[in-house]
Amino acid sequence: MFEPHPVGVTAREIDVAYGRDVVVHAASLALAPGSVTALIGPNGSGKSTLLRALARLHPPAAGEVAFADGTELRALSSRELARRITLLSQQRAVPGGLSVRELVEFGRHPHRSRWGGRDPDGPAAVARAMELTGLTALADRPVQALSGGQAQRVWLASCLAQDTALLLLDEPTTFLDLRYQVEILDVVRDLVDQHDVGVGVVLHDLDQAAAVADRMLLLEGGRVTAEGAPAEVLTTANLTRAYGTRIEVGVDPGDGSIRTRALGRFNGGGRRSASAGDRSRQ
Repeated sequence: MFEPHPVGVTAREIDVAYGRDVVVHAASLALAPGSVTALIGPNGSGKSTLLRALARLHPPAAGEVAFADGTELRALSSRELARRITLLSQQRAVPGGLSVRELVEFGRHPHRSRWGGRDPDGPAAVARAMELTGLTALADRPVQALSGGQAQRVWLASCLAQDTALLLLDEPTTFLDLRYQVEILDVVRDLVDQHDVGVGVVLHDLDQAAAVADRMLLLEGGRVTAEGAPAEVLTTANLTRAYGTRIEVGVDPGDGSIRTRALGRFNGGGRRSASAGDRSRQ
């Protein structure tokens, strides 16, 4: 189903800037086939910018990005790049008048012949992408008539229809209810485990990131400050420092999964302590 070219991409010591403002500093990241790499960190830490650099939407100001066969990202045409890697970004404008199926078909653009538009594998790829994302029954519905969560699944289906060996997902569970959050992450694991796809994903939910990822990068202020397996990155010390509030990390005794808990006045005993103190002063 997927392209037979060598897969995997590596960013080495890249800086990414908006004008003169460098927002990602000397970051290194490798996406391997059959593996999920999750990027976590507070808002403004550079997660999405780093991910977009791998899709050449923000070319690095320093360092290099190259595929496993040695081809540098900058050396590929847009069409060649779109056959290797696809990105589900946060901000997308939906063209008016399109059905779900028509929007999912947009993902096939790098596979169509240049003049005749032939794409013999297209119909099967589109049907499978809609099935994986639970959209088959909505295939003929206008995209603009969908809820935010449904529209998010349509865009993911379009990325899946592109049939690339590398998939970049920028907060793919945003706007989704709990059922579809779980199902989308299940789809990600299926692509990785059954089709050897390499996935880079930005997630804010730390427990979801721990459940789906093989490796993690923690970013703070545009710099990678921790990297490794989820258990190595998700520590109370790392997370408390990065997020500026105490985050406790534990292991669920039932299934062994990592669980995180951010503590504040509402759930850390602060209000109870204050109330007790007030009573003692009365």
